[in-house]
Amino acid sequence: MAKKTSSSPQSHRDDPVNSSLSAQDKIELFRKMVRIRRFEQASLTKYQGGKMGGFLHLYIGQEAVAVGTMSLLGENDHVITAYRDHGHALAAGMTMDECMAELYGKATGCSSGKGGSMHYFAPDKRYWGGHGIVAGQTPLGLGLAYALKYRGQKGAALCYLGDGAVNQGAFHESLNLAGLWDLPVIYVIENNGYSMGTSQQRSSAYSGCLAQRAEAYGIDWDHFNGSDLYEVRAHTAKALKRAHEESRPSIIEIATYRYEGHSVADAMKTVYRTKEEIERYQREHDPVNVWRQHLITENVLSETDAKAIEKAAQQEAESAAVFADNSPYPEPSTIFDHVYWEVDNQTTAGQTGRHFFND
Repeated sequence: MAKKTSSSPQSHRDDPVNSSLSAQDKIELFRKMVRIRRFEQASLTKYQGGKMGGFLHLYIGQEAVAVGTMSLLGENDHVITAYRDHGHALAAGMTMDECMAELYGKATGCSSGKGGSMHYFAPDKRYWGGHGIVAGQTPLGLGLAYALKYRGQKGAALCYLGDGAVNQGAFHESLNLAGLWDLPVIYVIENNGYSMGTSQQRSSAYSGCLAQRAEAYGIDWDHFNGSDLYEVRAHTAKALKRAHEESRPSIIEIATYRYEGHSVADAMKTVYRTKEEIERYQREHDPVNVWRQHLITENVLSETDAKAIEKAAQQEAESAAVFADNSPYPEPSTIFDHVYWEVDNQTTAGQTGRHFFND
């Protein structure tokens, strides 16, 4: 079994998957993380201003996980995640306009205003949501991997989940089949330390780390830090290689941190954890600042250029809010659209209801 390895920041930087990055590649990774940060900050402001309702689970503090892992994906690699899905959506290439409009419940949103914060989708970008049920995406991620193997495609399904979802039965059922059938699924545990408002120590039984549970299913695992993009990419590349070349599953647990509450409705975010803890992480481990410092040290990025990128991202987020504000709400007549694909496309199964019993 692959296990947590002790390696230095320099070894991560020198890893082939990182040493091959051009200066422009590195700047683009910085831009992607900043765009996620500014989008989430703008979303929080607009939510507090009464522009949207429902839930809002922010990704601030975890940006290096989505950007780092997804920056390695190829044409046959797919992504599915839970309800804290904005960062993955933007990393997949979705626009701020369609993402913000979805938060506003507008027809121009990525899910036509019917999904909201937890249900972003972009099948054309191999991004399959956005799921509100805790661990509900884990068997679906397994299904994506099964489809890849069934079709003989060299690819992988990255299925993201939080540290709270590891205790759900559906996840363990998925691990059983992943190990039994050798499916190219990579379960990415984004461990921000708290399952809603309960610490990992109080909610999960484990010895070394959560990913170690993979051993019960004969699955390889890894555990590493999620604040440094170099480290995220270096470790994720190994799991992707295993999926692509061996059609083998992996669990990778990435230690990260969220600055805001579980959702904006979480009024206890500085009660179950201290304000000092949050500030310490922001000061010492902020993923955007860590990557920014790397690039400045390497003479890839100047302070002036970094500020320009941040300003552009802020303007893009504000523009997306204007777009969402000016967009129409869905027409009531469309309420039954996008429920069943078969019905929307008027297939025989959709018209007869005999989907599983056709001759």
